[in-house]
Amino acid sequence: MKAVLEGLLFVVGEDGLTIDQIMDILNIDENASKELIKDLKSDYEDESRGLRIDFLGNRFKLTTKEEHKDYYQRLIENPMSNKLSQAALETLAIIAYNEPITRMKIDNLRGVSSVQIIRKLVAKGFIKESGRSNLPGRPILYETTNEFLDYFGLSSIEELPDVSKFIEQNTEEVDENSDLYTSKYVESE
Repeated sequence: MKAVLEGLLFVVGEDGLTIDQIMDILNIDENASKELIKDLKSDYEDESRGLRIDFLGNRFKLTTKEEHKDYYQRLIENPMSNKLSQAALETLAIIAYNEPITRMKIDNLRGVSSVQIIRKLVAKGFIKESGRSNLPGRPILYETTNEFLDYFGLSSIEELPDVSKFIEQNTEEVDENSDLYTSKYVESE
């Protein structure tokens, strides 16, 4: 069960888990949940581990150890690690055109989980938390930062290309292709 809890904490990322969620998911009582967390937390306290379990915002979360922060900073500042993946660019575009936006909305638009990418973009300084939504659960809202604008050579978010032009262009291409298949080719007898 300890390994399952570790995996769960990894999957939920910055959202963390409450004791009630742990009890419900693992189908164990409160004492067993607390003992399991205590055992896993003890494992992470070993010097050979790079993570730890913290209780933040009424939730248990996997976090990095403070004593390693200089290495994490070097990673972020390293030019080789500053390249953005296609998934990161896609996520940034969604945030930039829809800010402020929740992670759930980003996930819905992308069709996949964005937890890790959002965490990386926050660490790189391209996005930041900008408050909480009024939706149930009060999810975190994300928006772009000045670092984002600097990276892409923009003076403001209004300088982003008009997305409607791309939508019209792609719609025309789809219409042309559908005509190609329905009108030009007729099965011969």
